[in-house]
Amino acid sequence: MHRRQFMEERKPTHPGEILKEELESRGISQKQFAQLLNMPYTQLNEILNAKRPVSTDFALMIEAALGINPELLINMQNRFNMVIARQKPSLLEKLNQIRKSCAAVF
Repeated sequence: MHRRQFMEERKPTHPGEILKEELESRGISQKQFAQLLNMPYTQLNEILNAKRPVSTDFALMIEAALGINPELLINMQNRFNMVIARQKPSLLEKLNQIRKSCAAVF
């Protein structure tokens, strides 16, 4: 099995899942943390439950609050996005059409 195929079949880890575990291990409630970051609780909850992406601004806020490297969070989000995108049937079909077209031209 190729590395790319393995990565696509494996469920990627959303950075919110890591943050959720970190808050739990520190005994910080989501509501308390949302207040600390001055953001809506629902927005934080959606990030922690992988329903919303981690933005660069949010990653920097996490660094300020918890000391977690923001590049780590952004890289995790990018990997997550890439794996999810590669699983979209409509995008896969489009990519295959592009490959066929380019193979014929080049």
